[in-house]
Amino acid sequence: MKVVITAGVLLSLSMLNAAATTQDDAFQKNAHDYIEHYLQANPEEATELGDHRFDGQLTDYSPEARAKDLATQKEFRDKLNSIDGSQLTGANNIDFRILKENTDYQIFQAEELRAPEWNPLVYMQSLANSLYLLVARDFASPEKRIPNLRQRMEKIPRVIAQAKANLQHPPRVHTETAIEQTQGAISLVREGLAPLLDQSPRMKKDLTPLQEKTAAAMEDYKKWLQNDLLPRSDGDFRLGAEKYRKKLRFALASDLSMEEIMKHATADLQQTQTAIYETALPLYKKYFPSADPAAAGLADKHKVTAGVLDKLAEQHPDDATVVDYAKKIVTEATDFVKQHDLVTVPNMPLDVIAMPEFKRGIAIAYCDAPGPLDKTGKTFFAVAPTPKDWSKERRESFFREYNNYMIRDLTVHEAMPGHFLQLARANEFRAPTLVRAIFQSGAFVEGWAVYCEQMMAEQGYGGPEVKMQQLKMRLRAICNAVLDQSIHAGNMNEKEAMDLMMKEGYQQEGEAVAKWKRARLTSAQLSTYFVGATEHLDLRAAEQRKLGKDFNLKKYNDQVVSYGSPPVKYVRELMGL
Repeated sequence: MKVVITAGVLLSLSMLNAAATTQDDAFQKNAHDYIEHYLQANPEEATELGDHRFDGQLTDYSPEARAKDLATQKEFRDKLNSIDGSQLTGANNIDFRILKENTDYQIFQAEELRAPEWNPLVYMQSLANSLYLLVARDFASPEKRIPNLRQRMEKIPRVIAQAKANLQHPPRVHTETAIEQTQGAISLVREGLAPLLDQSPRMKKDLTPLQEKTAAAMEDYKKWLQNDLLPRSDGDFRLGAEKYRKKLRFALASDLSMEEIMKHATADLQQTQTAIYETALPLYKKYFPSADPAAAGLADKHKVTAGVLDKLAEQHPDDATVVDYAKKIVTEATDFVKQHDLVTVPNMPLDVIAMPEFKRGIAIAYCDAPGPLDKTGKTFFAVAPTPKDWSKERRESFFREYNNYMIRDLTVHEAMPGHFLQLARANEFRAPTLVRAIFQSGAFVEGWAVYCEQMMAEQGYGGPEVKMQQLKMRLRAICNAVLDQSIHAGNMNEKEAMDLMMKEGYQQEGEAVAKWKRARLTSAQLSTYFVGATEHLDLRAAEQRKLGKDFNLKKYNDQVVSYGSPPVKYVRELMGL
């Protein structure tokens, strides 16, 4: 995407806004300049978003570059503070607030979080994802992408040197995960670039020496992580209450406070446990017809619920079949959405793939949609087989968790009508600036996906067996929020976390182990599911109260996803609720 194209789009869109004010002009110029700076400073993210002007660059993690970026962020904040937001018209009114919040968040991360000094996973964006992004999507010919691949590989030793200089005392779990992911990055460099390089044998041959040199540099980095950084990885993985409160406010952009989130989560935990028991009871009688009601203890909610979930877990895929099974379920869910007229389905491609090795180890699946600046790309629904070094028992536990019914619910969340549909519609949103396209709300995106799980279950998708999984996932979203806050703003230990997930949330041990790891590696992100879903459900209820019998589910859903991916509070404002 060229600058002249971006400027042209901005100009044409601003011309459409006949009521634009001088404050609109000032905001649009500052927004354009800010985004230009942001993309240049974060070239890997620019590639992911679909702007390919910086495809040969990697982020500069040096203290000097970070200090310069912080100063620039503060300059932009001052410029934004000089604009009278009340005078802004159309989409600018909300996008101005989104940009101000994002600028404050960037400053907070640079001044207080300082992740490049303690989180080795930060560097994986440059060491692995930067290369994968050039291979995964056919956004340009191999003759254009391979030279950028070369330029990025040539810069990897500089990133490694900066990581070694910056990292001091990380939390041990972060370093251990970085070691695992670096091995995945080595495999990517040696083997994973083939889909692109095989398209140009001559360029592939020319790149072979650099490939080996890059892999060797990563091997050396992995040894450094193991032998130098790991022994001094004694940092605290807990963010601390003060920093967590601030980060949560930025990450969620919600009016709910930390205390209110915990209060809602605690209440919803009990309500959802009751709902899953009531769904399980007739299934228990169905699957265990000869059981003596007295002996079976049907009043024991946990026993009945766990018994049904265990029975459903018997039907599951394995490493060899999980990707193909997910493909089948995507088709099934899409047909259901169309037949029940729940939301307009976009005419866009979706590829179900095995998750790249360097991305495994944190989540079971993710939706990799084309960037908002890439209007023609595919969406990837990546599903992770288990790591090769897992024991048979751990692998069995994992797939009992992600059984046939759970994969249906997961597909609703990640693909149809969850992330795939919502992000495809978000990419159609147009405004005078690219603010809303680039700085999307995680709580809106994840909240929509969790809301879709409940909506599909309400409509009968998959019957009570899938509803069991939806309610279990609802419990998981609640537990995620409790874990997130209890770990980073409290002192929750591993046993307490495992008890919460397995006893209160009915999770399998393998999933709970992975979530305990993820909860320590991330902060604030795990709360987006529960908070976002709560806000989406409250929004729908408000619209139903407003319209009464005139409420139409498809019309409502289409309207909600028509605004891009802003914080839900702004969607409520746009809908006049």
